Amino acid sequence: MIKSSRKIYPFYLLVDILIIAICLLLSYIIRYRANLLIEKSFPYFIEYAFIFTLWGIFIITSFNRKNLYSTDRSLTIPKETTMVILSTLYISVLMSTIIFFAQYKFFSRKVFLISFLLLCVSLTSWRIIKRLILRKLIKDGFHNINILLVGMKEDTAKIIVEEIRRNPHWGFKIVGFLDDQLRGDINNIPVLGKLKDLTIVVKKYFIDEIIITTSLENKTISELIGQAKRLPLGIRLMTDNFTELEQILNISYLGIIPLLTYKERKLHPAELFLKRLFDLTIALLVLILFMPLFIIISILIKIDSSGSVFYTQKRVGSKGKIFKLYKFRSMIKDADKLKDTLLDKNEVKDGIIFKIRRDPRITRLGIFLRKTSLDEFPQLFNVIKGDMSLVGPRPPTPEEVKKYNHFHMDRLSIKPGITGLSQVKGRSSLTFRKWVKWDLWYVNHWSFMLDLKILLLTIPAVIKGRGAY
Repeated sequence: MIKSSRKIYPFYLLVDILIIAICLLLSYIIRYRANLLIEKSFPYFIEYAFIFTLWGIFIITSFNRKNLYSTDRSLTIPKETTMVILSTLYISVLMSTIIFFAQYKFFSRKVFLISFLLLCVSLTSWRIIKRLILRKLIKDGFHNINILLVGMKEDTAKIIVEEIRRNPHWGFKIVGFLDDQLRGDINNIPVLGKLKDLTIVVKKYFIDEIIITTSLENKTISELIGQAKRLPLGIRLMTDNFTELEQILNISYLGIIPLLTYKERKLHPAELFLKRLFDLTIALLVLILFMPLFIIISILIKIDSSGSVFYTQKRVGSKGKIFKLYKFRSMIKDADKLKDTLLDKNEVKDGIIFKIRRDPRITRLGIFLRKTSLDEFPQLFNVIKGDMSLVGPRPPTPEEVKKYNHFHMDRLSIKPGITGLSQVKGRSSLTFRKWVKWDLWYVNHWSFMLDLKILLLTIPAVIKGRGAY
C-alpha cells in the first residue's frame, strides 16, 4: 500500500557505481601501494579492472532485481541493510568461484577480502544516511501522501490508523473516512461523508490515494474504482479479515487471474536441528558466564521476602505439551492464590491474558527483576531441557489455552521462546490480538537470521524496559 518511486533511479545508480569503483580501486591500492609508490608500476591492473568491472555489474544487477534503486518507504533500515549485505555476499561468492575456476592466480586474497568489507560498509552506510535524510524530509512534509479510507468497519479503521501513526516515515496522512454507516470521529480522524461523496471529498481535501475494503458489495467497489480512475487516484483494495491471513505470502497468477497464495510454513528437520544446536550452545554459554549473577539474585530474593528462590508454573508448549516453566520469584509467597481477588483489575480487556501494571503481589526486588527481565533467566534451563527455545512465542498457561480459538492454536505449532517478536514489539503493552499477530508471523517466516535479529533487538528492548511489568 506504499508507493515506490523510481524517478530517482539514475541518481541512486550513479552513487552506487561511484562507491563500487572507489571501494574496488582502494582495495587494489592498499594491496599494491609499495609498487605504486616505489616501483611506479601497476601489477595486473588490466586483469583486475576486468574482474572489478564484472563484480560491479553483478552487484548493480542484483540490487536492481531487489528494487534497491527505488524509494520504497515501507523498507526499514535493518531490512534494506540486510538485503544489501546478503546481495553483496552472494555476488562476492560468485566472483570467488569465477576467479577460482578461471585460474586467475594473480588475484590477491587480500584484495578480495578488503573489497568485500569496503563494499558492505560503504553500500550500507550511504543507504542508512539516505534513509535518515528521507525520513527527516518526510517528517517535515516532503511528498506526503493524503489517504482516504473508504467503507471501513470501525475496528479495521482503528488498526489502520494506529499502524500508519506508528510508521511516520511512510509519509502517509489519513485525511478521513467515507462510509454510509460511520459517524463522527475515529481516533480523532473525521468521517467526511458517505460513499456517494467520493468525488467531492477527493477534490476538496486533495486526496492522493484511497483504500477500499472488500467488505463492500462488488457493485459498489466497481463504482468506486471507476470514479477513482477518472479523478485519477491511487487505488488500494484491502480485505477486512486481514488479521486472519497472516500466512499469505504472495500473489500468484492462474493465467490472468490474480490469486492470494496461502502457504503454511513447515520447518525442515535440518532447520530444527540447527535451531536446537544454536539454543543449546547459547544457553550453556550464557549460564556459565552469568552464574555469579545467578547466585547473587538468588541470595537477594531470599533476603527480600520469604519463599523459594524459584517460581514454577505449568505452561503449554509445542503441540500442547505441558511443562514446568522456571522463573526467579518476583511475587510474594502464594501469590497465585490471590489472583482471583484481582481479576476485576485486569488491564488486558480480551478475557485471555491477565496483566496488571502495578500488581500488589510483586515484591520490591521483583519490580526490578521484571523491569530488567532478569526474572526470566532460569528459563535457560527450560531451553536446555528442550521444553523451550531462545526465540519463539511466549508459552501460555493451560487456563489461557482453554480460551483460544482455532486461529490462536497455531501459536503452539513450535516451541515457545524466552523472547520473541511480541517481546521486541512491546511486551506486556500489546493486546492479545497483536501478540497472536506477531507470533504467527514468526511461525510462518522463521529463519535462522530472523532468530539472530530478534535476539539482537531484545537487548535494547530489555535496556529500555518498554512494556515490562
